[in-house]
Amino acid sequence: MLCTHNYLKNPKMNKVKIQNFFMVTIISLLAAGCSKQPVRLQSRYLADDAPGAPDYANPMYWAALPTVKDAADSVPLRSGLKDEQASAKADLFFIHPTIYTQQPELGAFEWNADVNDAALNQRVDQSTILNQATAFNGSCKIYAPRYRQAHYYSFVTQHRDEAQKAMDLAYSDIKAAFDYYLKNFQHDRPIVIASHSQGTAHAKRLLKEFFDGKKLQQKLVFAYLAGDITGVPAQPDEFKNIKPAQTPYESGGFASWHTYARGFFPDKYTPNRFASCVCTNPLTWRLDEDYAPRTLNKGGVGLKFTFMPQLADAQVHKGLLWINKPYVKGRMLLRNKVWHTADINLFWQSIRENVALRIESYIQREQNK
Repeated sequence: MLCTHNYLKNPKMNKVKIQNFFMVTIISLLAAGCSKQPVRLQSRYLADDAPGAPDYANPMYWAALPTVKDAADSVPLRSGLKDEQASAKADLFFIHPTIYTQQPELGAFEWNADVNDAALNQRVDQSTILNQATAFNGSCKIYAPRYRQAHYYSFVTQHRDEAQKAMDLAYSDIKAAFDYYLKNFQHDRPIVIASHSQGTAHAKRLLKEFFDGKKLQQKLVFAYLAGDITGVPAQPDEFKNIKPAQTPYESGGFASWHTYARGFFPDKYTPNRFASCVCTNPLTWRLDEDYAPRTLNKGGVGLKFTFMPQLADAQVHKGLLWINKPYVKGRMLLRNKVWHTADINLFWQSIRENVALRIESYIQREQNK
């Protein structure tokens, strides 16, 4: 394992090398999700013991609201960008990924998080809301509910019935939050759906229940479905009426991708399962396998919400999104193969610009009807 102690002891190590080490460490931590090794849960799922449901009439149960100062209002320093939620023409309903990975407190319900856990809520705010939801604050009002997210163990356990119960409980909160949003916030405005990891599993379910072939579909600008942790990639026929977008400016469709190091295939990979799935290149917003150089990447964000132009290239390969090592100082020290937690961070500015383009396309389409 690399250690800064060796750098600091050796007087010949210069300042540049130390800076390179810390830059690589930041990117590596970003890819690792900055969490400890997920724990194993010991108890069975007992619905009667589940933590109480959030009341979405109370702002404390939203990680982001456009009327409240929160992490979703942030922009990276020296990026030249601004939070434009006050004048945004569309809304974003953002479903955050799994942050609940730690050992539950003794005697606590283990399978789903408690939305009153202040420490966990802070981690949600300073990780996914800061690094992911902010990509949309240039053109969307951001709504991001806190929810009783399923523990990470739900995705690796062999007890699939227990895991599904945990996911169902989590989705019940997402559904309740979206119902509240529709009745109290939406006011007939265009809607963008964005999600990551566990959030994407819930987002696909939400789209099927509320949008696909329903009246509300006409309000859907686009869905950004990044990195579904269930290991079931979105298929072209994932929805009956919501289709994968073929171009950067289409509205009404969806995009999906899972990011890995070039040449790497995850254990769950099978050609039949992945080769036909929807994998969008988030630098070109197309489904082909053409290589997109990093010069097309206007900027990603690092662990400390640092803006990094031309951070990564991208190329779709048989259902996977492959990248070369991110272009940071000391990049050759990077050993990561799975870039799941950086699915959005690596392409942050590209997403920011694309959602603005799709909103304008949607508005123009509606005006021409």
